[in-house]
Amino acid sequence: MPTPHEAEKQNTGPEEADRPPSMSSHDAAPPAAPSRNPCCLCWCCCCSCSWNQERRRAWQASRESKLQPLPSCEVCATPSPEEVQSWAQSFDKLMHSPAGRSVFRAFLRTEYSEENMLFWLACEELKAEANQHVVDEKARLIYEDYVSILSPKEVSLDSRVREGINKKMQEPSAHTFDDAQLQIYTLMHRDSYPRFLSSPTYRALLLQGPSQSSSEA
Repeated sequence: MPTPHEAEKQNTGPEEADRPPSMSSHDAAPPAAPSRNPCCLCWCCCCSCSWNQERRRAWQASRESKLQPLPSCEVCATPSPEEVQSWAQSFDKLMHSPAGRSVFRAFLRTEYSEENMLFWLACEELKAEANQHVVDEKARLIYEDYVSILSPKEVSLDSRVREGINKKMQEPSAHTFDDAQLQIYTLMHRDSYPRFLSSPTYRALLLQGPSQSSSEA
């Protein structure tokens, strides 16, 4: 028969086992500044180290405020009938038109490829930036949003272009994504643009032009 002292040990044993381990001073301390260890020498975000996790949370928190892909003026622009007709002349004319980009982006959304336009616009914004500190930040945001394999908005780039970006990300510049931007531009031109011209969205805009002109007359 166990003594009272032994019985007390048996009663308290399971409770101690069920308690979570106490947090040591090492665990409670904030994470130290990231070190340049071998798994973090690239910007591919493929590893799960604490540095990448912290960086990803920081980028996600600032994404909406740092990159505004479509200015409000593009969303509100109303194209003239002549401008709408010019979009069928060339893809360049469509992409140089703020209203055209807005309508084309809405079409891409229906095809689940809106990220192509968002990436192209983000690259345009980056190329217009002169402050190197801002360039560094925006380049990494673009990489995280559209190039990283972990992003739900990853764009389709070939291995050669990806390798080039990974090298350039060591010292980002306003032209880090030029090759990738051209590749996505070409993809939209060859793949999405012909379908856009034959889409109900564009046809409806073409029909609105003559009717509006006749009503004004």
